[in-house]
Amino acid sequence: MRTTDPEVQRRIVHRLRRARGQLDAVINAVEQEKPCRDIVTQLAAVSSALDRAGFAIVSTAMKDCLSDPDAALAEDGITTEELEKLFMMLA
Repeated sequence: MRTTDPEVQRRIVHRLRRARGQLDAVINAVEQEKPCRDIVTQLAAVSSALDRAGFAIVSTAMKDCLSDPDAALAEDGITTEELEKLFMMLA
């Protein structure tokens, strides 16, 4: 993912690392035969963290693409139409 804002990239990486930690907790819960409630709660947290990261990635790409569509197409080969499809995949 390319972004001109290092702070945005830092936040996205942070969300993904948090999701990785939550996924490790799910795996441990399954291995330790924890109650279903605990496992599903952790899964929901993982899902939410991944969704937030995905939305942040797509919204950043949309901002970049809308501000300079020709550069976005040249650099990433992405159009606003494709970004819309990617957004809908997350919805």
